[in-house]
Amino acid sequence: MSQAIEHSGYEKAASSSFRLARFSIFLDLVNSIPRTERPLRILDIGGVEAYWSDKRHLMARPTEITLLNLDGGGPPKAGFTFCQGNACHMPEFPDDSFDVIHSNSVIEHVGQWSSMMAMANEIRRIAPNYFVQTPYYWFPIEPHARTPFLHWLPESLKFRLVMARKCGPYWSKAATVDEAMKTIQSSSLLDRRMFGALFPDASIIPEKILGVTKSLMAVRKRS
Repeated sequence: MSQAIEHSGYEKAASSSFRLARFSIFLDLVNSIPRTERPLRILDIGGVEAYWSDKRHLMARPTEITLLNLDGGGPPKAGFTFCQGNACHMPEFPDDSFDVIHSNSVIEHVGQWSSMMAMANEIRRIAPNYFVQTPYYWFPIEPHARTPFLHWLPESLKFRLVMARKCGPYWSKAATVDEAMKTIQSSSLLDRRMFGALFPDASIIPEKILGVTKSLMAVRKRS
């Protein structure tokens, strides 16, 4: 699949247009799933209820959304189920428990390659259709520290930078080497070949800003 989406500016937390452009890829996937008498079953790995507040109505069909997080989330609400679990090991869900899986910017945080592969295998097992997004390694700005070229530096330089100053909205200035190392190892960005190896049965779609790939989306349609 050669489809790509383009943006004219950098992503901001408050930019609903950016997020809706990305969500349109997921919406196309949802629309390809045949309707049944029951609601569409969606598992959002690492998702929050607020994310769906301006998007759920766009699907124009009944949905049941399960939000899986390490901390479990909040009390039950209409149309949502909050579930505590580990994305790398989800024995609570049998094969094909859901119609579609959605996951935004999670797989790069689960650990090293073996953990990423475990999460990818669980996703491929639990639903016939899935949408998984991750930041792109070769985009020049590190997405968590919001610092140019930081992720391309060796760890021996990265931890020193994190100890010297706050980096972006998420990486606070570290007080110790241990704290700095935990910060810089909290995410492992992927390139296209690595992401494709995790999801070999998916189409890999680039998300671009000014012609430069910012993130990657793995989409599998098997309805």
